[in-house]
Amino acid sequence: MIIFGKNAVIEALKSTQAVQKVTISDGLNKEFSGFVASLCKKRNIIIKTISRQEFKKIEGEENYQGIIAEVEDYKYCDLQNLLNQREKFLLVLDGVEDPHNFGAIIRVAECAGVTGIVIPKNRSVSVNATVAKVSAGALSHVKIAQVTNIHDAIDKIKDSGTFVYAADMDGNEMYKTNLEGNIAIVIGGEGKGVSALTRKKVDGIISIPMFGKVNSLNASVSAGIVLYEVVRQREGK
Repeated sequence: MIIFGKNAVIEALKSTQAVQKVTISDGLNKEFSGFVASLCKKRNIIIKTISRQEFKKIEGEENYQGIIAEVEDYKYCDLQNLLNQREKFLLVLDGVEDPHNFGAIIRVAECAGVTGIVIPKNRSVSVNATVAKVSAGALSHVKIAQVTNIHDAIDKIKDSGTFVYAADMDGNEMYKTNLEGNIAIVIGGEGKGVSALTRKKVDGIISIPMFGKVNSLNASVSAGIVLYEVVRQREGK
């Protein structure tokens, strides 16, 4: 897999992720280039510098920020690995298909201290280069489980002693819902929201209070608001 963007590549180099090669543009800031070179040297990773013109041919219309890394394909973890953790603060994505949304969700989830993300194999975006870039390096620090059936996964999460709440319309106000302890939050896909079957599977539905004329939020924005309400309650603030 190819990943690009300064934060994404730097975090990959700092992590244990296998990186085969890094290519940078000679137009990059010398201090930054030197930092990348030092990280590559520590891990015995090949680094190649090419002209800005050559780099432009590679990135085309995209903005790779002057740096690309060839890495091993993303390795999803097993759902049981997430459920074996003593403290469970999980995020379940029910049909998120936009890689930019997914990347932003990964970023906010990592910042909020989520212990793992669960996504379905079908009708959902997978980890790719765009997701890695938008996550701004957070992808290297978040465990993601990809499951065949999201509803079976929700059953297993509940069986592990974790309460599962879906963020959707017509639910209980999230500020009035106890979100402490082992918890999993379900965020629905763009436009469709949480599916009808998923709503039946979860322990409850929570809603974000709306005061304007627009009655829905972007999936990544919704995720950020709900996850940080969980953080607020867990921290007792």
